[in-house]
Amino acid sequence: MYTEDELLPISALQHFVFCERQCALIHTEQVWAENRLTAEGRLLHEHVHEADNESRGDVRVVRGLRLRSLKLGLTGVADVVEFHRTTAKPAITLPGIPGRWHAYPVEYKRGRPKPDECDAVQLCAQTFCLEEMLSATVNEGAVFYGKPRRRKVMPIDASLRAFCEETARRTRELLESGRLPEPVSGKKCKACSLFSLCMPTAGRSAKSAIRYLEQIAHDD
Repeated sequence: MYTEDELLPISALQHFVFCERQCALIHTEQVWAENRLTAEGRLLHEHVHEADNESRGDVRVVRGLRLRSLKLGLTGVADVVEFHRTTAKPAITLPGIPGRWHAYPVEYKRGRPKPDECDAVQLCAQTFCLEEMLSATVNEGAVFYGKPRRRKVMPIDASLRAFCEETARRTRELLESGRLPEPVSGKKCKACSLFSLCMPTAGRSAKSAIRYLEQIAHDD
């Protein structure tokens, strides 16, 4: 079990899966820059968090819920947690509200579904927090993507849970080491707001120059 002072932001796991160097730049080097994409994402989260909690029939919607897991050492804020009234087990009770409920986390993203698991691991980390805080079981959640404007349902299965726990361990290991991973240039670099600070192609150019000089020396 971790202490309050040892908690890592859930977002660090998402950054780690997307790019380990980006994760270290943000959470170790404290480097940040904003571009159009990050600005749009920030405004989306602010809009979701600032909306009022509401009830819609058998669904109660809570926004901007603070989360933590002392077991995994994580903290963060859930964009939306829906509580669905249910008669099925397992279920939980809510203070002052009749009935039994199960929790359903919903994460909001401005763009489209990604080819990697960075969004899924963030949703799963929120699930671990909810289960620990509520003594509940959460088997499913969703990510709402702004471009198609629809939800992608994500089962919180054993495979995703194991991946999330391993990612939390590796993220903590990286950040505690203070190490900055070498840049790895790829298609996703173009959309990264830290592109000019990370300089992912600089290392490749330097290595090319070294190989060029080594070839000259070999030819001589």
